Amino acid sequence: MRSSQRLLVALACAEDDWPHEGWPAPDDPYVGRVVRVAPPYDTLHEGEPDVVVLRCAEPATSFPGLLAALGGRGVPVIVVSPRTDTETVVGVFRGGAGYLAEGDYCTHMLSSAVMAATVGHTYLSPSACAALREGARRMPAAGDAIERLRALLSPRERQVMELLSTGLGAQEIGLRLRLSEKTVRNNLSNIYAKIDARGSTEAVLRWLGATPAAPVLRT
Repeated sequence: MRSSQRLLVALACAEDDWPHEGWPAPDDPYVGRVVRVAPPYDTLHEGEPDVVVLRCAEPATSFPGLLAALGGRGVPVIVVSPRTDTETVVGVFRGGAGYLAEGDYCTHMLSSAVMAATVGHTYLSPSACAALREGARRMPAAGDAIERLRALLSPRERQVMELLSTGLGAQEIGLRLRLSEKTVRNNLSNIYAKIDARGSTEAVLRWLGATPAAPVLRT
C-alpha cells in the first residue's frame, strides 16, 4: 500500500461495463484512482495496482484467468458478481479473494473492501457470507474438531472470529465490541497463531469447519 497516497485499483471487467461510473468519489478516503484493464489482462503489470477488482458474470472461469494473468504476484483481488450460489462463492474465497454480490453492497462498502484487502482481510458482502456459511454447513460433520479448535481461543477471540466470519473488517469489529482497531488486529494475530492460519481467509474457513486442515497450537 502507498504510504502517502490513496490506493490505485485495477478494474478488470470480464464481460460488462462497470456500473459505478462515479467511483471513486473525489473525497474517497481510500481509493484515489482506477485504471481499466480488459481480458486477457496483459496490462496488469503496468502501474502496479494495490488491488484488482474483477467484475464478471462467471467467476468460476474469469477468476482463474485473472490469477493466471497476475502470475503469482501478491496483489489482492475482490470479485464483484451477480452469482451468489455456494459453490461459486466458496471457490473464490478459497482462492483468497473477497466477494461482493451485485445488489448487496454500496460504493462505500467497495472502498472499504479495497482498503481491507491491502491489510490481508478478505471482505464479503452479506449474501456472500451466507453462501460461505451454507457451504460450511454442507461439509461432512466435524463438530468435535470445530469445538476443539474454538476451545483454543479466549472468549474475546471467539467473539472476534464470529464477527470476522460474517465479513466484517477489523475497524467494524472494533466498533461492535468497543475495542480499538489495533486491539482487534492484535487479537487476530493471536488467533492466527493459535489455529495455525496464514490469514483471515484460512482462519474463517477453519472457524466454519470448511477446511479439513487440523489446527496446531503454537507455544
